Amino acid sequence: MRYIDFDPTDQTTLRDSSLFLQACEMPVPDKNELRVNVRAFGINRADTLQRQGKYPAPPGHSHVLGLEVSGVIDAVGAEVSDWNIGDPVCGLVDGGGYAEFAIMDAAHAMPIPTSLSFEQAAGLPEVFLTAYQSLFGLGQLRQGQRVLIHAGASGVGLAAIQLAKKRGCEIAVTASSAEKLSLCEAMGASHLINYRQNDFADELTRNHFAADVVLDFVGGDYLNRNLSVLNTDGTIIYLAMLAGRYADALDMAKLLSKRATLRGSTLRNRCKAYKRDLVAQFMQAFHADFNSGELVVNLDTIYAVERIAETHRRLEANDSMGKLVVTW
Repeated sequence: MRYIDFDPTDQTTLRDSSLFLQACEMPVPDKNELRVNVRAFGINRADTLQRQGKYPAPPGHSHVLGLEVSGVIDAVGAEVSDWNIGDPVCGLVDGGGYAEFAIMDAAHAMPIPTSLSFEQAAGLPEVFLTAYQSLFGLGQLRQGQRVLIHAGASGVGLAAIQLAKKRGCEIAVTASSAEKLSLCEAMGASHLINYRQNDFADELTRNHFAADVVLDFVGGDYLNRNLSVLNTDGTIIYLAMLAGRYADALDMAKLLSKRATLRGSTLRNRCKAYKRDLVAQFMQAFHADFNSGELVVNLDTIYAVERIAETHRRLEANDSMGKLVVTW
């Protein structure tokens, strides 16, 4: 089968030739696994960081890039009873998504909603499971509360807006352009802040908005500003560090006065059992809403596999609204 490999020494300027097709043996599913004939796969920041040598695959995971796929089951493990060859599925994989065939834990697979194409389904698992975990698992967001979502037009941001809206929450977002903010508004956000033009803390304070949960991908000088707009007993969840590894010195007075909780989270290195439970909970809570059209997968662009390097360049430049997806 074919898969996409990369040159770890060729990262200063990402050229089209930095990501290239290779051939390898077909993977074989274990007793509780599926083999999926991949029709499309999503592009995530974890992929670009792994390619740069900054986020290596956890022990035992495939060294091949790619954490989410959609496709058709091609083979099932000996102890799999809930899935059959030919079933269309999407889901998380432990690496190996940038390949024509990928191995997926059977309990991590989700049936593709009838309203979604393979391309749309490839953009569902990572962003919606991350958003669901962050808002309702880590953040304990409740009906009618307030949430601030940074990078609102990112894949996770747009998913989080929709899930929070379904729970009747009031939503504030930050983004870098009027076009991105317009999309956030269409998804359900009501407080729209262009961070290149305005300080989000000043804007939200002026509008008497105190967030019960903050989703942040930035870090850096956002830390204390997040605390400034956090409600008492609120939670700030960090999912990335786009402003760098180190943040401003923590204002302990703000932290203590707000009785704030700071949490960092990744999904990739969670254990299989955690992901199984997460998938089951998300399926029960929200899966049917894709069929009804109440939830949508926001795709920015669908690319052919030959243009894979372009997707990495765009993601690294923050030049997207929603998911970038690649098809074979």
